[in-house]
Amino acid sequence: MAGNSFGDIFRITTFGESHGGAVGVVVDGCPPGLSLSASDIQKQLDRRKPGQSDITTPRKEEDTIQILSGVFEGVTTGTPILLLAFNKDVRSEDYDHLKRIFRPSHADFTYLAKYGLRDWRGSGRSSARETLGRVAAGAIALKFLKESLGIEVLSYVEQVGSISTSLDHNDVTQKDIEATIIRCPDPAVAPRMIDFVRTVQNEGDSIGGIIRGVARGVPAGLGEPVFDKLHADLGKAMLSINAVKGFEVGLGFNAVHLKGSEHNDAFFVNEHGDISTRTNNSGGVLGGISNGENITFRVAFKPVATIAKPQETVTVEGTPTKLEASGRHDPCVLPRAVPIVDAMTALVLMDHYLRHKAQNS
Repeated sequence: MAGNSFGDIFRITTFGESHGGAVGVVVDGCPPGLSLSASDIQKQLDRRKPGQSDITTPRKEEDTIQILSGVFEGVTTGTPILLLAFNKDVRSEDYDHLKRIFRPSHADFTYLAKYGLRDWRGSGRSSARETLGRVAAGAIALKFLKESLGIEVLSYVEQVGSISTSLDHNDVTQKDIEATIIRCPDPAVAPRMIDFVRTVQNEGDSIGGIIRGVARGVPAGLGEPVFDKLHADLGKAMLSINAVKGFEVGLGFNAVHLKGSEHNDAFFVNEHGDISTRTNNSGGVLGGISNGENITFRVAFKPVATIAKPQETVTVEGTPTKLEASGRHDPCVLPRAVPIVDAMTALVLMDHYLRHKAQNS
């Protein structure tokens, strides 16, 4: 079964390739009556689109979204929503030199191994261009979660290479995140990150880093043990994003340094009379179910595989060769990946909310 769909009740199916005619998504399971316009979706796509700064790919795509079904008189109808954006700035000739060569650490080799052929034009289906559909669908989920449930989802660049911010994620705002082109909310650290990315870019190289994800206002009770634990589905969502190599929730791997008495989140009754925890080392999830605290996690992105530096590789026929890749590529995916992390978080929470509601209504 092809893995182009995600979700159970709130289900999306993305389609399209980097240099195909268009990219988009079909969203099924959206509740009827949600006020929705193209501008609601466009503002999220504008955060993801290429060419938005000098530290992203220079490809120019406006990514103008069209709503072709599922919305009538400004509200969702409950039927499938088709969202589409046409590719405009396609220069396939830039990739002619890759027809018979495997790029190191790229999907060229594995796509050929799986399908017996590959679309070498801008990476085809394995391109991050596919994520436009995720962000478009995620914009719907983000709107529903915020307006109907009061849930706020945000993410930001916490680390680029070895440069990191120690800001408390509880204090970060969306305005802070959007204040710089790197989407790091720390005004003292962001300029250093930007300078570093520019240096790497001028060297013809790339760099990775870490994005912090936060969901505030998530009610207790979301999650479907045992195999669809909330953090398990978040992990799958994040690991499905291009270039992601790691995921952790709460303290994650750092929890191994603590004793149980240090890691456990003590319960108490807060000033509102609600049960809460004094710490949030578990990242808002206990036993695979949300506990009402902020959900926090981190996502590790590798450096972009396609770089201009000479690399050892082989041709499709197995002949050793050297590759200095050309084309238009991000030196660091993190700034444009932030809205993708937002979208995938919202898609998971939306789906689990609807599953919870169906079970307990």
